[in-house]
Amino acid sequence: MTQQPLAAAVRSLMPRAKADLAELVAFPSVADPRQFPVEECEKAARWVADAFAAEGLTGVQVLDTPDGTQSVYAELAGPAGAPTVLLYSHYDVQPPMDAASWQSPPFELTERDGRWYGRGAADCKGNILMHLTALRALREVDGGLPVGLKVIVEGSEEQGTGGLEQYAEAHPELLAADVIVIGDTGNFAAGLPTVTATLRGITEVEIALTTLAGNLHSGAFGGAAPDALQALIRVLGTLHDEHGDVTVDGLRADQVWQGVEYTEEQFRADAKVLDGVALTGTGTVADRLWARPSVTVLGIDAPGVVGAASAVQSSAKAKVSLRIPPGMDLDEAQDALVAHLEAAVPGGVRATVTRLSGGRPFSADTSGPAYEAMGEAMREAFGTDMVVSGMGGSIPLCNTLRTLYPQTEIVLIGVEEPTTQIHAVNESVDPLELERMALTEALFLRRYAKSAGQA
Repeated sequence: MTQQPLAAAVRSLMPRAKADLAELVAFPSVADPRQFPVEECEKAARWVADAFAAEGLTGVQVLDTPDGTQSVYAELAGPAGAPTVLLYSHYDVQPPMDAASWQSPPFELTERDGRWYGRGAADCKGNILMHLTALRALREVDGGLPVGLKVIVEGSEEQGTGGLEQYAEAHPELLAADVIVIGDTGNFAAGLPTVTATLRGITEVEIALTTLAGNLHSGAFGGAAPDALQALIRVLGTLHDEHGDVTVDGLRADQVWQGVEYTEEQFRADAKVLDGVALTGTGTVADRLWARPSVTVLGIDAPGVVGAASAVQSSAKAKVSLRIPPGMDLDEAQDALVAHLEAAVPGGVRATVTRLSGGRPFSADTSGPAYEAMGEAMREAFGTDMVVSGMGGSIPLCNTLRTLYPQTEIVLIGVEEPTTQIHAVNESVDPLELERMALTEALFLRRYAKSAGQA
C-alpha cells in the first residue's frame, strides 16, 4: 500500500489537530504548584486520557506517580503476533517566563505567519497531537493499527522530579515493548527528518551565600562590609574561562562530535544571536552542544533593579545547571560541580550548596530494525534521507527505560526544530512539521509491523 491515502488522511486531520492543540495549550499545565494550580495539570491529564480513549484505546488510566503528579497510560491489543510499540510524550510545560514578552497570550494557541504559537505548542503538546494524528490516520485508512500499542504521557518531565521513572521502576511490566518512540525531540532543521541519537545528562544545584546578619546601608558600610551578591558573582564567574569553556575541575571540555555538523551561520540564525555578539566556547557548534559539558546559571535571587535599595546584600542565591555528554558519569560530574563551587567561595563567606534533581546522559543504538523502518518512513514522508543528530537537552526517562528493557529499541523523534523556541517566549510549532511527523509515525508503525512479521 502506498502512502498517498495515508498522506491525504493526515492532511485532512490537520484542522482537527489544530483545534485539539488549542484545547490542550489552554491548560497552563506547569507542574510546579508554587506557580500554577495543580488542577490545571489534572485537567490536562484528563484531556489526554479522554483523547486516547476516544481513539479506541483501552485500559486508560490516570496514574498517580510518587512525585505527586499524574501520568496517563493507555493500551490497545494488536493483531496476533504483532510487535508492541510504546509511544511517549508529556503534557506538562515550562512556565511562560515573561508573559509580557509574548506577542500573543502564552496559553492561547494563535496562528501567525503560518505558525501556531503557544506554550507547549511544540514541547510537548504538539508531540501528543503527532501521536494522535498518526493513530487517527491509520484507523481511517487501514481500519485499525498494525501493532500492539501502549501510550504513556508524563506529567512532570519539565520539572525533572522523576515521578514516572519511579513508577516505571515499581511497575516494570507496564511499559515493556519491542520499541519505544519518544516524542519529545525534533528535526535538525525544518524539513530535514531527524532521529536523535544522544542526549546530554543534567544536574542542578543551588548555591546560597550569607555574609551579614542583615542588609546594610551601602554608603555607611559599602567598601568594607562583605557583600553576598558580589561574592556570588565572583563564584559564578569561575565556572567558565575567557572563551566561555567550562572550567569545572575534573570535567573534560575538549570532546569532538563525529556526526552531522551544525554550521555557525545556521546556529546564529536558529538561536537569533544578535549581530556582533560572539558565540560561547571553542570547537565546532556541534562539539559544544552535543559532545561537551555546559554550565548555565538558571536564576539568581537578588533584588530587582526596580525598587532596589542602596544596600549591601547580606545573602544571595543562584541555581546552576550542568549538562554533561554521554561518557560522563552523572554522580562524578555533580560532585565536581559542588566541589568547584565550594572551593570558589571567598574566604569566610558562609555557603550552602544543595544538590537538586538530575538525569544521566543517553546514547541510542541506531543499528536495529526500528531505526531502519523509521528511516524508510521519514524518506517517504519528507522526500529526503533521515539524518542522525545529538541534542543538548536531557530526558532522564530514557535511561530508566533502557535499564528496565535492555533489548528494546528507543527512537527519539518529534515536531520540534530550532525555530520553535521551546523553553522560551513565543514558542511555536510549524503545522507542516506536525503534519509530516504524524505521517512519518503512521508510516513507521506500518513498516515496523511488516519488518517484525518477517523476522
